[in-house]
Amino acid sequence: MHPKQEELEDRMSLLCQELDNHLEDIYGDRYTIHPNRLKRGQGSNPSYDGLFSTSMAFTLGYGSKYGRGYVVNVEVRTLDKVSQYDTIHITSTAFAFLKSKLKEYFPDHDLDVVQDGNVMKVIGDFGLGEV
Repeated sequence: MHPKQEELEDRMSLLCQELDNHLEDIYGDRYTIHPNRLKRGQGSNPSYDGLFSTSMAFTLGYGSKYGRGYVVNVEVRTLDKVSQYDTIHITSTAFAFLKSKLKEYFPDHDLDVVQDGNVMKVIGDFGLGEV
């Protein structure tokens, strides 16, 4: 993998970690974490512990009106039934958080967060400049 691509992926990972911590701060005490999960702060990465697991995965976007981008995954790791109300609020909180942080993490890229069907996706210019 090219070093500039690695840097972009590393920033996506850091953004996910900050998103995970943000969601934990707001909603982390609403549900019991899955019994197989570590308590918040005990994992090597916020996505590996606590109530939330966040990640981004690149997609070529076949069949999407937005095309390629990074699909944002926000999973609530619990055996409890998560209310539809909370699901909507968690998703909207994640969406607003990402929208507010993209410029901070990717100042040289024109990126946006969109709802693409039933997934949240980061789209835009992922160009690496001169490689």
